[in-house]
Amino acid sequence: MSFMAGRKQQPNPDNDQTAANPASSGARQPMGFETILGESATLKGELRSQGNTRLDGTFEGTLEIDGNVLVGETGKITADINAKNISIAGAVRGNVSGKKVQLLRTARVWGDISAAAISTEEGAFIDGKITMVSHEAAQPFDPATLPPPNKIS
Repeated sequence: MSFMAGRKQQPNPDNDQTAANPASSGARQPMGFETILGESATLKGELRSQGNTRLDGTFEGTLEIDGNVLVGETGKITADINAKNISIAGAVRGNVSGKKVQLLRTARVWGDISAAAISTEEGAFIDGKITMVSHEAAQPFDPATLPPPNKIS
């Protein structure tokens, strides 16, 4: 995932191979942003979408997105965000959960983050806990699987 948070650059919402080859996923993957909340817009309620969503305005409520979410630098979100991949450059007050979460340098998050992969740029702010889920390093450790130590004579 490589979102670029800036007004003049066009972000690439998903670098997964399924986007390049829709037949491999069994379903058509959305390209670009299907839903955009502009910088001067304010929305309260529940937003559900199967496509990619960009939020540059103010949103309060619930976000259930099957695609990717980009919270732009001017975005002010008061909601839990559940999406495939989430890139944050603005402010989020709520829990964030997805496969991949990216916090850009201007990101501010007040809430817990749950993801299989997370990246943060220097300058990002987090007030909450981070939980890695579905990651191979999180598998239980079994000492019996280790090879025996070498004997020193």
